[in-house]
Amino acid sequence: MGMKNISQAEVLALKNQIAYQEGQVVSKTLAQNNAVSITLFSFAKGEEISTHKSGGDAMVTCLDGVGKITIDGAEYLLHEGESIVMPAGHPHAVYGEEAFKMLLVVVF
Repeated sequence: MGMKNISQAEVLALKNQIAYQEGQVVSKTLAQNNAVSITLFSFAKGEEISTHKSGGDAMVTCLDGVGKITIDGAEYLLHEGESIVMPAGHPHAVYGEEAFKMLLVVVF
């Protein structure tokens, strides 16, 4: 199964493919299979995904705003254009330090 929920053969700005919603975390799945998961997220300021673990390495790329990524208790601020990898099996969380959009790619 390939990509879904996104135009193909068209130049796109990923940050324009998902909207902010006040008081919410919004997600849009672009691909999901046994090997990889690709998802766009938007976080209203102050919204979060609480601490959890993943079965795959998870790379976050900031598309807009500022997000706080916590990995094994260490905090990292992520700005537009920056990326970080959250290793498989390590506790991590994501918080909208400001309104924040990200691309999440998980490799299993």
